[in-house]
Amino acid sequence: MIKKQTLVSVLLSISFFSSFAAPPSSASVYESFAQCFSDKTKSPQSQVAKRPKTVFSQTNPSYSSVLRAYIRNARFNTSSTPKPTIIVTPRSYSHVSAAVLCSKPLNFVFKIRSGGHDYDGLSYISDKPFFILDMSNLRNVTVDIADQTAWISAGATLGEVYYRIFEKSKVHGFPAGVCPTVGVGGHLSGGGYGNMVRKFGLSVDYVEDAKIVDVNGRVLDRKAMGEDLFWAISGGGGGSFGVVLGYKIKLVPVPMTVTVFRVEQYMDSGAVDMVHKWQYVGPKTDRNLFMRMLIQPVTKNKAKTVRATVVALFLGKADDVVSLLAKEFPELELKEEACEEMTWMQSALWWDNNENATKTDPRVFLDRDLDSASFGKRKSDYVATEISRDGIESLFKKMIELGKIGLVFNPYGGRMAEVAEDATPFPHRKKLFKIQYSVNWKESSADIEKGYLNQAKALYSFMTGFVSKNPRNAYLNYRDVDIGVNDHGVNSYKEGEVYGRKYFGKNFDRLVKIKTAVDPGNFFRNEQSIPTLPRKA
Repeated sequence: MIKKQTLVSVLLSISFFSSFAAPPSSASVYESFAQCFSDKTKSPQSQVAKRPKTVFSQTNPSYSSVLRAYIRNARFNTSSTPKPTIIVTPRSYSHVSAAVLCSKPLNFVFKIRSGGHDYDGLSYISDKPFFILDMSNLRNVTVDIADQTAWISAGATLGEVYYRIFEKSKVHGFPAGVCPTVGVGGHLSGGGYGNMVRKFGLSVDYVEDAKIVDVNGRVLDRKAMGEDLFWAISGGGGGSFGVVLGYKIKLVPVPMTVTVFRVEQYMDSGAVDMVHKWQYVGPKTDRNLFMRMLIQPVTKNKAKTVRATVVALFLGKADDVVSLLAKEFPELELKEEACEEMTWMQSALWWDNNENATKTDPRVFLDRDLDSASFGKRKSDYVATEISRDGIESLFKKMIELGKIGLVFNPYGGRMAEVAEDATPFPHRKKLFKIQYSVNWKESSADIEKGYLNQAKALYSFMTGFVSKNPRNAYLNYRDVDIGVNDHGVNSYKEGEVYGRKYFGKNFDRLVKIKTAVDPGNFFRNEQSIPTLPRKA
């Protein structure tokens, strides 16, 4: 997944040790870190090792369960997966500051994990010696309905955010993702979007303040960090600039009644025409309507075919959306009996595959579903010009040929198209729709994994002529190491520019300048972090 280490890179990664001395043991590294952590937090070292425990060495009986709890991709949960030397699970801001300050002199890679949903595992694996800062205990969500705001901690999940809002109000929500176990820290720092993206835009468009621990261990709010750094962590990925502690968000109004529906068609019964027409309707229709398109190769009546499914949220009544789509999208053949009216909170449950959403206890969103993962791979693309009907038909045939890899089309337009491309680091607002390549499997097999990863690459290659160019864009929160990784050596800037331009376009330049200013030593780094400017000779 990450670049294979050569002997040279191994030696470089431990260059902080004496050239003639053996690398220190994990035990001695732990002792050094624990002593520093004790000093910085003004707590006896004996307390660091007691419950509630904060620092875990590899010999701790709870180490494995703590590590596995927030691994969401089983590809990176094997016996051969690189493991952190230390896991830190902070319970206060001072713990985060101490973790940063005590890690810096040891020169280990410092991985930051909120919900563990980084698709390629970059928040919890590395091919160099590393620590994990697991933010899951910093999960407070404080809702102020009078002010229509909330402070949401980086370790909280989206499900917890939605539930805490629901506790206070039935007519407020927040425009973020549909997966309830996704962590706030990663989701918002990478931009964040959900099924109200056409109505309200990105999650970060509603961030009013934030708190971060910088490379010097200082806790900074928006005023203290300045507008440049605040801009950077509102879509540029928090892990490049510091440790995001949380965000203050503005809530959005939602109607008492919303409508959801799901309509599917197969290749032999109108799916090609439906998908083709969707491109002209999904990004351009009433902004209260979000229609996600799922395209999947399947077997029907013992024959291979493609199923296209529209999954939708309409911020309004069923009869209104049926009437709207009868005019704009007759190919969908939407009937009122296919629609279900419910509250916004119930729609969030429905989108999480709770079919009986109106009868489901919303407290299920407080379940973090720990240590649960399937094998998977994701990639992303953006489409600026509609794909021809012949193109859609050829795509279906290619998907049947490949066998399993599916696609998800997410429409933009509406509010998204009205926000400047440099308002946040996220530059893709003017596109028609985003594509997610998606494949999951259950079998733990290197050969099976290789086959599915190759399917993803093959379909991505096939789509080249249909998607954005110069650069071919990608979405940071659909992490994909195939588009480039950074070894953080002498070519760090050039390596970072490869994936950085794809994720951030022209905004990459401003992100690099901010990175160089706030973390010139590149302490906060991962395989796809923002690089610093190259040093002048």
